[in-house]
Amino acid sequence: MPEPPASSKPSVYQLRVVVRGLSPLIWRRLLVRSDSTIADLHVTFQRALGWTDEHLNRFVIHGREYGVWHDGGLGFRDNPRHVRLADLGLRVRERFLYEYDFTDGWQHDVRLEQILPLDTGRHYPLCIGGRRAAPPEDCGGPWAFLELRQHYSAFRIGQRLLELLEPITVADDCRGDDDDDGNEHDDAVDDHYEELMHLLRWLKIDRFDRRAANRELARVAAERVA
Repeated sequence: MPEPPASSKPSVYQLRVVVRGLSPLIWRRLLVRSDSTIADLHVTFQRALGWTDEHLNRFVIHGREYGVWHDGGLGFRDNPRHVRLADLGLRVRERFLYEYDFTDGWQHDVRLEQILPLDTGRHYPLCIGGRRAAPPEDCGGPWAFLELRQHYSAFRIGQRLLELLEPITVADDCRGDDDDDGNEHDDAVDDHYEELMHLLRWLKIDRFDRRAANRELARVAAERVA
């Protein structure tokens, strides 16, 4: 791809990224510089959505595949660090595909909503909206995730947490308030720590922490400058 003229001023692309095949929707609205590369965009999507970048990826834009190479994965004709968004001729309201983890098949519909002037007072990339956490890695794909989501309803999680905490409550009642030894509490939590963390993640599956996402994206911006 040709290098853009040195005098050309970058603009900002407002992108809406939606994980395909899920209801309720998991989505992010992002602001990215037009001189961002395919490699930059890949990292931005990973951080904004909360993926771990442990699997293969690809973009399909105007019928052509781009992506960041992983060991044992696809090879791409173009170097993802040399292809800039501005080089792709994207038009407002145009869509393209971003796919992550070819086994689970997480496909993302990406739409260019607006092209905006660059605000020198902001850092880019920036997340300006979104809903819900990304599905757990290696959970089996959209259909499997929807089944797991139904299984791990707030009611069922609450029931299971009560079952796990009941021995602690009973021990407290038997011991009385004067005994402040917390060893039994610690042992009970340690015995079920992994399950508790698993349940808590599902309990927060409908939450999206935009501030945390933007902290991650600020690191992306810093790495790009460095």
